[in-house]
Amino acid sequence: MTDTAITPTPNDCALPRRLSDFSTFDEALDYAARSEKGLNFHDPRGKLERAYPFSELREDSLAMARRLVGAGAKPGTRIALVAETGPEFAALFCGAVYAGAWPVPLPLPTTFGGRDSYVEQLSVQLASSDPDMLLYPAEIAEMAKAAADKQGCKGITWEEFAQGEMSDAELPVLKPEDICYLQYSSGSTRFPHGVAVTHEALLNNLAGHSHGMEITDGDRCVSWLPWYHDMGLVGCFLSIIANQVSTDYLRTEHFARRPLAWLDLISRNQGTTLSYSPTFGYDICARRISSQSHVDERFDLSRWRVAGNGADMIRPDVMQGFVNAFSNAGFKANAFLPSYGLAEATLAVTIMPPGEGIRVELVEEERLSGHKRDLSRPARYRAIVNCGKAVRDMALEIRGEKDEIKADHQIGKVWCKGPSVMHSYFRDPEATDECLVDGWLDTGDMGYMVDGYLFIVGRAKDMIIINGKNHWPQDIEWAVEQLPGFNHGDIAAFAVETENGEEAPAVLVHCRVSDPEERVKLHETIRDKVRSITGMNCVVELVPPRTLPRTSSGKLSRAKAKKLYLSGEIQPIELLVAA
Repeated sequence: MTDTAITPTPNDCALPRRLSDFSTFDEALDYAARSEKGLNFHDPRGKLERAYPFSELREDSLAMARRLVGAGAKPGTRIALVAETGPEFAALFCGAVYAGAWPVPLPLPTTFGGRDSYVEQLSVQLASSDPDMLLYPAEIAEMAKAAADKQGCKGITWEEFAQGEMSDAELPVLKPEDICYLQYSSGSTRFPHGVAVTHEALLNNLAGHSHGMEITDGDRCVSWLPWYHDMGLVGCFLSIIANQVSTDYLRTEHFARRPLAWLDLISRNQGTTLSYSPTFGYDICARRISSQSHVDERFDLSRWRVAGNGADMIRPDVMQGFVNAFSNAGFKANAFLPSYGLAEATLAVTIMPPGEGIRVELVEEERLSGHKRDLSRPARYRAIVNCGKAVRDMALEIRGEKDEIKADHQIGKVWCKGPSVMHSYFRDPEATDECLVDGWLDTGDMGYMVDGYLFIVGRAKDMIIINGKNHWPQDIEWAVEQLPGFNHGDIAAFAVETENGEEAPAVLVHCRVSDPEERVKLHETIRDKVRSITGMNCVVELVPPRTLPRTSSGKLSRAKAKKLYLSGEIQPIELLVAA
């Protein structure tokens, strides 16, 4: 008996492409279902396991909508979904939309430090979103059910739910101003905020970035990004439905184990032209390739037209490293497409015009900190990446401390305004009013403009201010990450008060070294590295792996790391002291 090959969904079809010009998301899926295109799910080695045409997704989604209605879901009911990349989540998410309920994508346990941390994170998000039920894959049933029980909502596996009775009641007629889903913001390092996104906001943003990326007939996408994060959910799931783009998926945990499977998939699917990643995705792939590797024999990246980059600080040295590693495989540097966005704006705020690649300005560190340079010392510069121009219908302003609008090249806080800015934070009017003023969204990020292009400097609330000088924690963390043996997310930097009452930078570092003497050497190496960046002594603490906390979307939470460290909940590893 031989296996029957699965045929992937095609890149082209006779149905005319529409770039997200729909009134509601269910209308977008109704239209996409008229094509032969769809989603394609691959195993850890990139072998196609399931082709899932949009027509089949729509059919399954309508069945799930009727089961949700049969289970008591009404317009506005929250339905929490653990966002595993696969057809079950896709059908449940779209089914909740058809039912008028609000799907709430929640993370998988892969980004959290063990069972208790994951259950606690789910519990906090369930308390915030107040759903009627939590649906999840069977393999994490014990943890997910514990979180659901803790919050008093119904917990049920996807498989069990799929056996439920379907209601024959008419599904609601959705309106553009209706809430489509809740998205948890990765920017929240305190209590997580559920961003309420309307159909109108979603489709406006999808149209804006699809036009900005210049999506054309024949484009195909590959993605490993998680569906609980806005870049994965909106950019690489909802967008491909609203813009009718066939897409190939690797699960995020499979990418983490075999990063080069991402590039293998791009190479094997010769029509692939679109794929996005945060900086660390490009970094880990470049690091996995040795100088002796025959990249031109294994990979063909010549058709990769848009290599999107976003979700964290864009590092030009990493991008150059990726070009150096994969240019022989046909990768072109001008395929890089930097962007800037956040869940509160649905996704995209700015996108670099395709073909312009990475553009960098060298900025004096004193200009970033707002202080005059000490002329007795040589100037130090930091490379700031151009994140592109505002997407269609989005307005940008750079504002100072007194809300004055800054001129080009002047650093201030980034504000944006447009139809895709969020409706609100769910059930949190105080937090909503803090960041939404007269329709303008305070992003919490610092940057400057030049001729309509946006340059992001860093996140205002994370800034470390020592002796009146500003230090971006990302710079300190990145410097330590460049030492051998560290991964993205292994370091958290923040300010603490020392015994003499002064502030100093503190750096918590995941330590995988067991030898006591090697730990001491590592501690000194890190301290020297941070001193070279900040010009002052710092507090360095080695902590066990998987100790540093994460935000709701799996990013490092500096604020929580600081809180846990100061409260004693994060216990540093004791170092060997010479007799």
